Amino acid sequence: MRLVAKLGFFFWFGVLSGPLKAADVLPLAGEWHCRLDPEDAGITARWFATSLPQTVRLPGSLAENGLGDPVSLRTKWTATIYDSSWFYNPRMAKYRRPDNFKVPFWLTPNTYYVGPAWYQKTVDIPAAWRGRRLLLFLERAHYATRVWVDNAEVGQQVSLVAPHLYELTKVLSPGPHTLTVRVDNRLETLNVGPDSHSVSDHIQGNWNGLIGRLELQAGPPVFLQSVQVYPDVAHRAARVKLVVQNTTAKSLRSSVQLAAQAYNSATAHQVAPVQTDFVAKPGETSLGLTLPMGEAVQLWDEFHPALYRLTAALRPKKGTADEQQVSFGMREIKAVGNRLVVNGRPIFLRGDLHNGEFPLTGYPAMDVPAWTRVLQVLKNYGFNHVRFHSWCPPEAAFTAADQLGFYLQPEGPSWPNHGTSLGDGRPVDQFIYDETTRMAAAYGNHASYCMLSAGNEPAGRNQAKYLADFVKFWQSRDSRRVYTGASVAMSWPLVPENEYMIKSGARGLPWAKDRPNSTFDYRAAIEKFPMPYVTHEMGQWCVFPDFKEISQYTGVYKARNLELFREDLADRGMGDQAEAFLQASGKLQLLCYKSEIEATLRTPGLAGFQLLGLQDFPGQGTALVGVLNPFFREKGYAAAAQYRRFCQPTVPLARLPKFVFTSDETFEAATELYHYGPEDLPQTTFTWTVKAPDGSFVAQGQFAPAAVPTGTNTPLGTVRLPLGRITKATQLTLAIAAPGTAIANDWNFWVYPARLPALLPSEVYCCTRLDAKAQQVLAQGGRVLLNAAGQVVKGKEVAMSFTPVFWNTSWFKMRPPHVTGFVVDPAHPALADFPTEAHSDLQWWEIVNQAQVMHLEDFPAGFRPIVQPIDTWFLNRRLALVLEARVGPGRLLVSSANLAPTDDAQRPAARQLYYSLLRYAQSARFNPAAAVDLQVVKDLFETPSREQFSTFTKGSPDELKPQHK
Repeated sequence: MRLVAKLGFFFWFGVLSGPLKAADVLPLAGEWHCRLDPEDAGITARWFATSLPQTVRLPGSLAENGLGDPVSLRTKWTATIYDSSWFYNPRMAKYRRPDNFKVPFWLTPNTYYVGPAWYQKTVDIPAAWRGRRLLLFLERAHYATRVWVDNAEVGQQVSLVAPHLYELTKVLSPGPHTLTVRVDNRLETLNVGPDSHSVSDHIQGNWNGLIGRLELQAGPPVFLQSVQVYPDVAHRAARVKLVVQNTTAKSLRSSVQLAAQAYNSATAHQVAPVQTDFVAKPGETSLGLTLPMGEAVQLWDEFHPALYRLTAALRPKKGTADEQQVSFGMREIKAVGNRLVVNGRPIFLRGDLHNGEFPLTGYPAMDVPAWTRVLQVLKNYGFNHVRFHSWCPPEAAFTAADQLGFYLQPEGPSWPNHGTSLGDGRPVDQFIYDETTRMAAAYGNHASYCMLSAGNEPAGRNQAKYLADFVKFWQSRDSRRVYTGASVAMSWPLVPENEYMIKSGARGLPWAKDRPNSTFDYRAAIEKFPMPYVTHEMGQWCVFPDFKEISQYTGVYKARNLELFREDLADRGMGDQAEAFLQASGKLQLLCYKSEIEATLRTPGLAGFQLLGLQDFPGQGTALVGVLNPFFREKGYAAAAQYRRFCQPTVPLARLPKFVFTSDETFEAATELYHYGPEDLPQTTFTWTVKAPDGSFVAQGQFAPAAVPTGTNTPLGTVRLPLGRITKATQLTLAIAAPGTAIANDWNFWVYPARLPALLPSEVYCCTRLDAKAQQVLAQGGRVLLNAAGQVVKGKEVAMSFTPVFWNTSWFKMRPPHVTGFVVDPAHPALADFPTEAHSDLQWWEIVNQAQVMHLEDFPAGFRPIVQPIDTWFLNRRLALVLEARVGPGRLLVSSANLAPTDDAQRPAARQLYYSLLRYAQSARFNPAAAVDLQVVKDLFETPSREQFSTFTKGSPDELKPQHK
């Protein structure tokens, strides 16, 4: 099957890009009449010929106007649910009540409506508009529209990516008219997939309404229908393709003049204009002109986002002139080998996914300031690229990105999976071509529009051929960007025709089995790909919910999911620990992002990454993967300056073979500089320091001065430090910096004594089972240190890794791990000989990775363990890794992590923690405050948890299904 993109009912006019005079625009914002049509009876009943009974304000959505149905158990959502336990779990029953209705899957709108809705307004056409071309401009509708003027139907359109435009010249005469617009947001209109971020309740929401600019526009009968600018950087010229539309019956001699000037840079540049004469025949006339930009031309990129305003003036010999303005940047992006190159300079994409997070309205922001704020936050955190997952933003996003210097990848508005597919002859096949054609016409001049994908992770037996044809189609049609078939994970078929590859092989932390280090990279995953490789959806490391965020939901969406999690946490007796859980899990999340991003920066030949994400994803079960919330606001544990140390154009890197050492070793780290700045660095001296926690210097030095080319990694030298002077357990920090600049990075590492001091004989009974002797010692008022690794029954179902929950346990049907770090009191005397912060760090890896946890469901209310793992927020089980308690007259200290005494040099941290616990158990400070019945303790090793989780749902997300063929 050969697909040819077509415009369908759409008409593309230069008016999209240029400002209009006030006399040429009739704004339609304000009060409209409205009627919902859940039975789809309006067309047959000729509602366009009646007066609609309700009122709404547009631009806006039905939900903003308080229209729709209350959310309930009967709500038919536009999204997939892979964990339906909420519907059946008795513990969730109270959240299913109408007076306390809270769903955990996504944000909850005040009202919900899917179906046709009718909007109507009386317009008064000025007498001065007689004989002019009249156009209805609806900047964004969701997502099928049908228009009537008075009783005459004008047409219908379907688009999720671009303005809906209707030619009304023949049906609008001066005077009053009734304009009726029917908007249908049912997926049946054209199924792009219920989880597509363009339509899904998981993210921006399946809203119904009209947003952005709503207006009637008047123009001359001979006009510039299209002005498209194709930068030619090599020849310092702009190739301009014009389409002139003549709606009269006569040919007209005409001229077109092109002029351009730089408008956002400190250096003024006025381009000499060019002009050509031609005959505008009835219908369309295509013209191609070259505008020499001259030697003073300013190129656009992330560091110098210089923009030009092109003015195209059409002057017929008879009639009214037409003038259109478009903004463009002189830039060229292409794939050269395995590199992406902008204006001849290699770039590295440090990208974030924008999934359609609009937590106040549920629909995209349509103004430039709103997008400038979001992109400026991303820039502050070191990013230069945004992928729009299965949706395309409005023009305001491109305008903001042009000005800030971002490389954007919008996508066809489809995740053609979970109910549809690509390449199998479904309507979505043609729709993707049509939509991306509309995107090129509407946004193609924007310098930031650099990349294009057909969508996200498709299904379909013939998807590879379809995507290959898609790439070839766009390569031959528009040279202004680079193309890939779809953004996919590893199990999807390869598309060799891709100009660049988005795939997930180059991601993840190999810490499930391997001791943490910073020497690994992803070169093995990308070496077989000859084109640039950009990592797909990297990260997805979770953090515990930030319940302070709830008050920020002041719009039509409410964070009922977070409210549910907060209430459930309180029901489990841990409501007072919410902030500690957030901060501790946040520090672990930040560590994982730092480690994974640095691994990408270390990887030779990698073209970049797309992170999922810097901000939370409020759907798919609530995926709390961001150091920012969906409002792009900080949560308190990761400031932008801290994040930029490992995510910016120039980053020092250190390859540490491990992070835990003993005092008889020599610390050694090879260092390098990732540099993708605007130009080469001159001879630069980098310094290194090793500091103790109090800030005192343990060692320092500097590397030999080196010139640093851009677009690659440059070795700096090796740091070597004998550790023999370290006599007690110590955390140290290696830092590398370019003095006087913001270029700096650092890494914690730990040194433990190679030989621990001998402890005096004591009466502490050390054991690995709660055996008869242990019980006897406790009954007699003695002390017991129980190293219970492998013995836990109550909590055996809870899987703990060092790394936190991936994406979230609901979407992935409780796939492990279930734990998101832990909280611990660093000042607890049990840890006096084991330096730690209040959260996970790399010295804990050999202790907590794959460790058992204890489920404290029967322990007294308020009981707090010494080391408390943080459970998935969907279950909020009270867990322990290390605990202490009074058991009868005795004192008990328990670890479910493996702390077996050993001289094994591979487990120095475990050995050190055991030493610290034993020394504590021997001391007078070992005096637990909480009392626990012996049988409750025994149940940890004898009785399974009473509550066993089931997702009930049979379906699975793609990552849990059999591999794609």
